[in-house]
Amino acid sequence: MRADAARNLAVVLRTGARLLAEDPGTSMSAIASAAGVDRTTVHRRFATREALLSAVFHAKLDSAERVLDEARLMEAPVPVALHRYVEGIVPVSREWPVDTRRMMRQDPDADRRRAVQSARLDAFLRRAADEGYLRPDASPEWVRAVLDQLVDTVAHRFPDVEPPRAADLVVDTFLNGFGRS
Repeated sequence: MRADAARNLAVVLRTGARLLAEDPGTSMSAIASAAGVDRTTVHRRFATREALLSAVFHAKLDSAERVLDEARLMEAPVPVALHRYVEGIVPVSREWPVDTRRMMRQDPDADRRRAVQSARLDAFLRRAADEGYLRPDASPEWVRAVLDQLVDTVAHRFPDVEPPRAADLVVDTFLNGFGRS
């Protein structure tokens, strides 16, 4: 792919992610216009809106997969792995704000990839519980929901907080909470 075509594709995907996060019904023409490219450029690359949506999902999943790999969730000490994960996933969440859990059910491959990534994070949280970093009476669903919400909150409600600081805040809140021991 030529450099300008690759650049246009990246802009279209990021713009699509942002606009689709705001309004899942956003048209391809609106995405093209906001991306600063001709709509025929978008239509030539993506035959349908669903194809564009699928490409956005896969771009987000590719980024999330790199974060999971680099965090070394099953090898690094739990606090270190958690910090690496949060520090990496916050920028991914900001760059690709579209909520893949809700919208990708029409893309079985993307949905399968999301489920595999989710299972990797769940396995890490089981490891954290087994090693005593989490309360033994906390349900895995609750633990995961809290972590996801903390990441989402710092990524989107506090966009000026840099990823290393965001990770510090999330890890401390997640592992230590606000109460006194």
